[in-house]
Amino acid sequence: MTQPMTAPATAPHTPDGRPLSIARGAAPATGADIGVLARFEEWARRTPQAPAVVDGPHRWTYGQISAAADEVAAALRDRVRPGDLVGVCLDRSAALVVTAVALARLGAVYLPLGPRPGERRTAAVTDDLNVVCLIGDPAFLPPRHRSAELRDLALPDTGANAAARVVAAFAAPAGPARSAPPEAFYAVLTSGSTGRPKAVAVGESALGRLLDWYRTTTGLVPGDRHSLLIGVAFDPHLMELWAGLTSGAALVPAPDEVRWDPMVLADWWREAGVTVGVAATPMAEPLLERPWPADLKLRHLMVGGDRMHRRPGADVTATVHNAYGPAEATVASTVFSMQGTDPGAGTDSAPPIGHPLPGVTVVVTDADGRPVPPGTEGELHIGGSGLALGYLDPELTARRFTAVPEGLDLPGVERLYRTGDRVRMADGGQLEFLGRLDDQVKISGVRIEPAEVAAAFEQDPAVLSAVVTAPRTADGRTRLVAYVRPAAGAAPTAESLLPALRTWLPEQAVPSDVRIVDAFPLDANGKVDRAELTRQAAADADARPDAGTAPDAPDAGTTPGEQLLLTAVRDLLARPETSLTDNFTEAGGTSIVAARLLTVIEKESGVRLRAPELLRQPDLRAVARLIDERRARQQAAGA
Repeated sequence: MTQPMTAPATAPHTPDGRPLSIARGAAPATGADIGVLARFEEWARRTPQAPAVVDGPHRWTYGQISAAADEVAAALRDRVRPGDLVGVCLDRSAALVVTAVALARLGAVYLPLGPRPGERRTAAVTDDLNVVCLIGDPAFLPPRHRSAELRDLALPDTGANAAARVVAAFAAPAGPARSAPPEAFYAVLTSGSTGRPKAVAVGESALGRLLDWYRTTTGLVPGDRHSLLIGVAFDPHLMELWAGLTSGAALVPAPDEVRWDPMVLADWWREAGVTVGVAATPMAEPLLERPWPADLKLRHLMVGGDRMHRRPGADVTATVHNAYGPAEATVASTVFSMQGTDPGAGTDSAPPIGHPLPGVTVVVTDADGRPVPPGTEGELHIGGSGLALGYLDPELTARRFTAVPEGLDLPGVERLYRTGDRVRMADGGQLEFLGRLDDQVKISGVRIEPAEVAAAFEQDPAVLSAVVTAPRTADGRTRLVAYVRPAAGAAPTAESLLPALRTWLPEQAVPSDVRIVDAFPLDANGKVDRAELTRQAAADADARPDAGTAPDAPDAGTTPGEQLLLTAVRDLLARPETSLTDNFTEAGGTSIVAARLLTVIEKESGVRLRAPELLRQPDLRAVARLIDERRARQQAAGA
C-alpha cells in the first residue's frame, strides 16, 4: 500500500489541551478530480483491444463495450435526459457494464435495482421516484411497465447471467415523484422505516475519489482481472464495476451459484484468474476459517458490509481489507488492512474498521453532537469529500446530514453524516465498531430497519399489524423474527405470507421466523414491549430440546444425514421446530445461510454439496438423502 491512510497531523485537541476523537484521512491524490467516465474513455481510446469484460468463454474489449454503449445511448437519447433517473434491472454481465457506460454518457442517474427486485418493491420505487424508464428483462418488470412503451436494446446476450431480451420500459410516474439532484452520478436504495426504501444520490467526484484510493491501494492495472460479484442493488457494486473500467483491467462477472458457496467462490476465483476482488463479509469469513485455497492469483480482497469476527491466518496470501462505510458516504469511509504475515494473524478477534480514507474526516460524538475523548464510545459522524449528495427526500437529508457544530474546526468539511453507528476511537485515530445506536440492523451486509419489514407484512389484507425484532443467536448472528396479528376473520400462516413479502423486500430482510399471535406484550406505557419480544425470541433460539424429545429432536430412526442436516438447519435458522418435510427456502433459508449450511455439511460429513443441489430439493429429507448417498459412496471407495 503506497498511499498513507491518515494525515500526519497530530490529533485535534480542545482549547484546554484535551484530545478529541477526530481523525482525518490523507489529502486526496494529485489528479483525483479526473471524472470517472473520463478515465474509462481514456482506456477505451488507448487500449481498445484490451479485454474489458471476461465472462467464461465470452470476451468484450474496451472498444466493443464503448461501441455498444454508444448504440444504447443513441437508442435512449430522445427520451432520457441528463439528470433523469433510470432504474437498471440487470444482473452482473456485459449488458450491465454497457448500460452503466451508456447512462453515464447520457448524464442519466444510474439506479441499480437488481435483476429480480420484486414487483411490489419496484412499483413502490417508481411511484416515489421520478424514474424515466426501467431497463431489464420484460418478464420481471412490474405490470405498469410491461404494458408501457417498450424499446428493445441491443445489449450483449451471452454470459452466465445474461438476459435473452432487454428493453427500456417507459411509464409515466403514478403521481408526484422525487427527482435526483443535478450533480448525481448514481443513486442507490437503503432501508426505510415506512416500508418504502430511501434513495441516496452520489456525485461523480465522490465516487472518483473512492476509486483513486482503491486503485492506489490494490495496484489495479491493465492485465488484472477484477471480480464483478456483489449483488447489483448493493452499493459496493458501483465500486467494483467502475474500479475495473477506470483502471484498464478486465471485469469478470460471477455466475449466481458462486455467491451461495464459499468454496465454489474460491474455485471460481482460481478458474477465472481473479487478481482483485470484493466480497461481502459473510461470504469471505468461511474461507478465513479453513486452510486458504492454493494457487489463487488473488492479491487483494476488499471485504465489507458486516462485522468481521476473525483475522486472516498465516496461510492467506491475499491482503484482506476490512472496509466500513454507509451508502451515504459512498461505499467506504474507513479501512483496516490485514496480511497473513501480521503478528495478530489468525486470531479469533474482530479487527477494527481502521482509519479514514483520503479526503474523509471522522468524528466520534456524544448524544449532543460534541466530540468525545479517545477511548470513549459515541456515535460516528462522517464528513469530507466522500459524502453523498443526500437523500432524494430533502427533509430526510436535513435530519441526517447536519452542519458542522459551531466551534468545531474541521477544515474542508461542510457537512457531517450521522451514521447511527456506535464506535470507539483509539489514541492513534483507529476506529472500533461496536454496534448500532438505533433499531437498524445489518444482515448479510444489508442495512435493514425492522419497521420496514413490519410495514411490508401489513400490506397483506390478512394482517392487522406486525412487529419485527432482531435477536442475536448464540454465535452472534442477527436474525429477524416477525410477530403477526391476523385481521378479523383471517387465518394467515408463515407459508401464505412469505411469498408476497418477498415481492416487497430484499432476500436478507425476509424473516427466518414468522409467528402468528393474538396480541403483543405491552410495557408500562402501553406500547408494544419489543424488548420482551426480543428476549422471548432469543430464549427460544437458545433452548435446545433434550435428545429423544419429540417432535423437535431428530427421531432415533433418522439417518446420519438427516440428523446432521436437521440439527444444522435448526441451529442456523434458530428454528427448533424445523422438520425434514420443510423446504429450505420456505423455512427461511437465504443465500448466506445456504453458504454456512454447505460448509457445516462438508465439515461434519466430508460431503461437498453444491448450492443448486441444495436449492433444487423439495424438502430437507431429500437433501439428507444426497448426503447419505454421497457419504456411502465415499466410504465404499475408501474400503
